[in-house]
Amino acid sequence: MAQRRILVFQHHPAEHLGRFLPLFDAHGLVPVTVQLDQGDAVPDLSGFDGLWVLGGPQQVWQEQQYPWLVTEKAVIRSAVRDLGLPFFGLCLGHQLLAEALGGEVGPSKLPEVGILPVDLTEDGAAHALFSGLGPVMTCVQGHGAEVSRLPPGAISLARSPACGVQAMQAGRRAFSLQFHMELTSEMIDACLKLPEYKADFDAMLGEDGLRDFIVTNRHRAPQFEADAERILGNWVGIAFG
Repeated sequence: MAQRRILVFQHHPAEHLGRFLPLFDAHGLVPVTVQLDQGDAVPDLSGFDGLWVLGGPQQVWQEQQYPWLVTEKAVIRSAVRDLGLPFFGLCLGHQLLAEALGGEVGPSKLPEVGILPVDLTEDGAAHALFSGLGPVMTCVQGHGAEVSRLPPGAISLARSPACGVQAMQAGRRAFSLQFHMELTSEMIDACLKLPEYKADFDAMLGEDGLRDFIVTNRHRAPQFEADAERILGNWVGIAFG
């Protein structure tokens, strides 16, 4: 199996590849993680076969607080638009892709927190990225911002009542998801210790709802793992097939 090097932008130690990590190995993908929040420099893109951008507690518009966001958006733009690198973004990575390519991101009218359904659009239901998955996916949500306008030429592949762009294609091999497929139970436990996330989950779910969320997430772990495996396999087929 050919080995392919994937550059991974990480924005917080608690939000890493998670359940995708062993799946990377199974598909011959070698992650090279750059921790932008820790001050890591961005390497030359020419040494990589793809780019993944993960979630984080930051917002795309917080460039003064996190100056490296300016560089990150420029790198994403170059990777997708100029180099045509295969791309995959999750949550913050989804929003960064949209803004980097000329879309708009803003605060959500209704933040989504918890385990919630997402509907594939007509384009999404027919797309190879979601092959083998049903028209409705149940997934982990935790966002207070959303893509409010698609980049030119991009298409929405999934939506929910509160968010019209839950998944997106923005280039021949560039895809992103607003929802989380990478979060293991251990990662969620770590994220809930972060003030930025804990406040949102407490406000939206309450104490009983938060407890139910944690239990339900553990119960649904086999389904989430199967969905992640399917999505990654589909992405690899599109990116390198």
